[in-house]
Amino acid sequence: MNNNLNIVIIGSSRGIGREVAKHLCSQGHNLFCISRNAEALELLKKECFEIRPATAVTTLALDVSELTAGTYRLRSRITNVFERIDVLLYNAGLLVKKDFAEFKMAEAMNIFGVNFFSAAAVIKELLPLMGGERISHIVNVGSMGGFQGSTKFPGLSFYTASKAALGSLSECLAVELNDHNVRVNCLALGSAQTEMLEEAFPGYSAPLSAAEMAEFVSHFMVTGHKYFNGKVLPVSVSTP
Repeated sequence: MNNNLNIVIIGSSRGIGREVAKHLCSQGHNLFCISRNAEALELLKKECFEIRPATAVTTLALDVSELTAGTYRLRSRITNVFERIDVLLYNAGLLVKKDFAEFKMAEAMNIFGVNFFSAAAVIKELLPLMGGERISHIVNVGSMGGFQGSTKFPGLSFYTASKAALGSLSECLAVELNDHNVRVNCLALGSAQTEMLEEAFPGYSAPLSAAEMAEFVSHFMVTGHKYFNGKVLPVSVSTP
């Protein structure tokens, strides 16, 4: 890959996704950042400009469920900015903590919609912009909760299951897309101090900040395809 990459980040308004965008911006990569929160995206764009004024950062307020429903065409919006995509990070996530018996199936389907089906819809929509003459890298953000054999926690059944499904999808796509010069990996992230962690484990202090975890994720996005394909990789020093 060239030094200046075209990178799409799904889920960039807070937490690790936001810090990934800022880190990659500091390296001069071209970013297309997507989130539901338009106000947070505007602030992110301003922060990126302060970090590196010459960096190209495009933002788009979008609910990824629109992609699952087939009511929105993301590819055309991106092709107005990029001719191709070198790296795609799917970091959007929905966590609802509730005992399994208390869940309504509509709530469970919504969790799977954001964490799994929307990831599949995004990848399917953007595949024509990836691979070919150069390798593209798809990185899905999973969770240690969804990593086989890891410690499980009450109240997170559907979130955990959706992240496990995302890991399996990553393994399958790596096989299907390998001949198209597209590499696919999933990072099963452990504890980092984010808003989502606080929602799941109130009062818990993580060993890593969002910025520290984002530094690793950013590096993996740019270089991980050289060493891994079709892997679900645990990135954790503690669980939670």
